[in-house]
Amino acid sequence: MAMARRAAGKILFALVLSALADAAFAAGAEPDKDPQLDPAPCLAAAAANDDDRVIDLCGALLAHEKLEKADRIKALLARAGVFARREKYSDAIDDYDTVLRLDPALADAFNARGEVWRKKGNGPRAVSDFAAALKRNPEHAAARANHRSMAQELERLGALKAVAGKPSFDCAAARRPVEKAICARPELADLDREVHGSYVRAVEEARAPREVRTLKRQQDEFIARRNAQFGKPGYDLQKAMRERLQQINGIDGY
Repeated sequence: MAMARRAAGKILFALVLSALADAAFAAGAEPDKDPQLDPAPCLAAAAANDDDRVIDLCGALLAHEKLEKADRIKALLARAGVFARREKYSDAIDDYDTVLRLDPALADAFNARGEVWRKKGNGPRAVSDFAAALKRNPEHAAARANHRSMAQELERLGALKAVAGKPSFDCAAARRPVEKAICARPELADLDREVHGSYVRAVEEARAPREVRTLKRQQDEFIARRNAQFGKPGYDLQKAMRERLQQINGIDGY
């Protein structure tokens, strides 16, 4: 009887072991519901400049929540580049924003986003991003060049804004009717300043004294003719100023 109980116990133990083994095998053989994400096709499309495939492949890759951070950054940068080339600037900035939230130390991303801001017409934001790129990598050559050129452009625009609608002379001292007419119309004031600026530049760049004398004589003749003919029937001041500007620009090569 005792032997029968021992034999029954061995059989039960064997059945339990068998059941546990089957369960373990079944658990190990269960297919993974989230297969490993491969960024290679997305990055290959980016390397090949295949913008359509970048949008498709990188977009599908980015849709997965379990994508590793490093791969997500690479896919975002690839897609942002395509958006920028296609002039979808807001979409590109959104992707660069996400990249920089994931890794605020990426100088390349700051520089790239700055270039997009520049294309979008937001100079201050562009300068800020170029400066941020340089802060993170002082040796970033592209960011340094971008920062310099953008700062110069903003300075030039600021200078132009400061003199917009102002002629080359002091309107408070204007006495002639033609001068008062120029001061009264911003478009004429801007044109007068262009004429004077081009004339000064042409004189500075003249290679021979004879050329300087010719330029001064032509400018004096233009002003004398302008003063004398303004107000007379058929005289078009704006046309005369544009013709003078074209004459100067033809001389100095601009």
